[in-house]
Amino acid sequence: MTPTTQTVREIALEQPSSIRVFEQFGIDYCCGGRKPLSEACTAGNLEVDAVLAALEAAAQAPAENTENWAGKSLGDLSSYIVATHHAYVKRELPRLALLAEKVVNRHGSTKTELPVIAATLAQLDEELTHHLAKEEAVLFPYIAGLEESIVSGMPKPRSCFGTVANPIAMMTQEHDAAGALLAEIRNLSANFATPPDACPTFHAFYDGLKEFEQDLHQHIHLENNVLFPRVMDLETSVA
Repeated sequence: MTPTTQTVREIALEQPSSIRVFEQFGIDYCCGGRKPLSEACTAGNLEVDAVLAALEAAAQAPAENTENWAGKSLGDLSSYIVATHHAYVKRELPRLALLAEKVVNRHGSTKTELPVIAATLAQLDEELTHHLAKEEAVLFPYIAGLEESIVSGMPKPRSCFGTVANPIAMMTQEHDAAGALLAEIRNLSANFATPPDACPTFHAFYDGLKEFEQDLHQHIHLENNVLFPRVMDLETSVA
């Protein structure tokens, strides 16, 4: 199988260094990662050879200190996601909301996209707040209990949702919705490009949005492409 026929998701899983390349070219490796690389390049009007060259260069570069979750416990992975990515979302969204308010008050009358960006960000905040709460209160504790039941030889934990595939399907849909909102913000902001007359707060707002998008992509990748498939395989093995 050549790299162009592999899905973006498969490449991201096999070569963690590819994630930086996908971020650089704006290739979706989390929500839309099931597309073949060639198809993703066509959709983004990208030269396949340029992307392949960047992937090859990334593969040959000195290895980064990237965590390999393939052999780690699901409980550890869930805890990492909460401590790292959930904590980041909870910390950054209020900061970005404050920056949005300041930028809209200062520039909103002439930069009409700013109030729309602020409203879209508020919608993203509301949806992600509910999403994280459900993962932390229901799904992740069940995952930890399921794994523990395998280790201890005890029956798997009871749930209110039947198979774990049900909440995972809901979480995946919510990931897609969050990704769509961030894509809308990126489009409205012309890829987070500040105008020549932008003040420092304007720059901080757009820089923060760009960093938030990158973190959420990594967050969703860990759940959609690493955690969730392993959980479903585990539940099937003890069915």
